[in-house]
Amino acid sequence: MLIQVNGAPVYAYTGGKSFDAAKPTVVFIHGVLNDHSVWILQSRYLAHHGWNVLAIDLPGQGRSGGQPPASVEEAADVVLALLGAAGIDQAALVGHSFGSLIALEAAARSPAHVSHLVLVGTAFPMAVSPALLEASVKAPEKAIAMVNTFSHSTLCPPPSALGPGTWLYGGSRALMRRMLASNTETNVFYTGFKACDSYAGGEQAMAAVHCPTLFLVGRHDQMTPPRAAKALAAHARLSKIVEVNAGHALMTEAPDEVLFALRDFLAA
Repeated sequence: MLIQVNGAPVYAYTGGKSFDAAKPTVVFIHGVLNDHSVWILQSRYLAHHGWNVLAIDLPGQGRSGGQPPASVEEAADVVLALLGAAGIDQAALVGHSFGSLIALEAAARSPAHVSHLVLVGTAFPMAVSPALLEASVKAPEKAIAMVNTFSHSTLCPPPSALGPGTWLYGGSRALMRRMLASNTETNVFYTGFKACDSYAGGEQAMAAVHCPTLFLVGRHDQMTPPRAAKALAAHARLSKIVEVNAGHALMTEAPDEVLFALRDFLAA
């Protein structure tokens, strides 16, 4: 479905179910050069088990219009505006990587509107090397290959993710190329990475969050190692850490573990 947010359409996948603002709601927020599809198993399961699901494409990429957010703070404002536009009083926010910072900032800015916070593959600070930032502009194919090398710990996901024989590296590279090509005016690769690298308010935001927080980390994550979430976890009021056997691409490398952790946390 398309939701008009700040004068532009934001696409939200509903997991195959009709949107119903009266249900408890969970909003999924993807990372750099990803889209709603990275949450396919988790979003469909929750949509068919009592949840209202909105797995969004961030503005300016994928199926969403508007300008891509230039900062974590700007993206968080978009998420909160989305809730208002959809008539949602309160929602659980689930974010991966760049999306985890967005979810964190949104929960800090408007605690009353967030019931649960899930930070998947998160880190603070979420520093991006100057070489990778430069490559995202001058040699995006090289940068995409670099990100995929460090994001995956296995070649093939279990059948419950995308089907037997699925090639994680190839599928992820194809998605990243498609997202980069979806905006011909702004390099959403560089913009997203720069926003991650520039975000300085993580610890203050975490201290301002009132709701329970789940940290979902990958044991073999080289992009955001489990230890990189400790600075945030130290400032969380009600937190739980779950480590799964995966790299940075947790949702496809360990889809069942991620789903079960989400399911149990949201039901608490």
